[in-house]
Amino acid sequence: MDGFWRLPQNIATFGGDIDRMFIIIAWITGIVFVAVEALLLFYLIKYRGKPGRKAVFTHGNSRLEIIWTTATALIVVVIGIMSRGLWLDIKDPRRFPEPGLELRITAKQFEWNVTYPGADGQLDTADDFVKRNQLHVPVNVPVKVDLESEDVIHSFYLPELRLKQDAVPGMTIEAWFEATEPGAYTVGCAELCGLGHYRMRGSMTVYAGTEWDTWYQQEIQAVAAAAGGAAPLAGVEGDAAPPADVAAAHVH
Repeated sequence: MDGFWRLPQNIATFGGDIDRMFIIIAWITGIVFVAVEALLLFYLIKYRGKPGRKAVFTHGNSRLEIIWTTATALIVVVIGIMSRGLWLDIKDPRRFPEPGLELRITAKQFEWNVTYPGADGQLDTADDFVKRNQLHVPVNVPVKVDLESEDVIHSFYLPELRLKQDAVPGMTIEAWFEATEPGAYTVGCAELCGLGHYRMRGSMTVYAGTEWDTWYQQEIQAVAAAAGGAAPLAGVEGDAAPPADVAAAHVH
């Protein structure tokens, strides 16, 4: 469904389901819009002003009002029922898959600060490291994100991953995604957050195979070097770097 109806490329495991709901809603609203505009044009022509015709005032038709109000309510209820399961799969932390990587992303005017776990694989320890406006993740690994904001409301937006989640001051909001295609993508802010909102943009790099492990180990060693010591490689003992799947599974 990539590119259908000018949608961005889909690289999310749940992206296809979101696109299908979007298309269903677009068809429903599109048909209703065309029907309403066609009726409007029809009545404009049928009841246009003519010599000798007097205007007739009416208070409406109760039966028609009940019909279209009921029909609209039923459509909304059906769409809500259809989308409930998908919404919970994406938004309810109790239904998140087991993460292979956990990150903290802190928003502030006008940047995204991404905190990664260090060699111990745990956040909020001394070997954590932070990347400004840089989100790096492995392909085909569930990523759990804790979203926070230092100042105003921001909206963490990954178009290709069909993910949009507010970051609210004073709250930690959980979100998740799993990228299925390696590549470079954009991290945006979808909430007007100040005069510099237009430049609140970061990059997301999705790594394939051992590329993720190479990047991650380089960052761990850089943190260790800055601290004046040697860091153990994540997930294994010895000098050899661990395979990508082992490192990805270990960072949680």
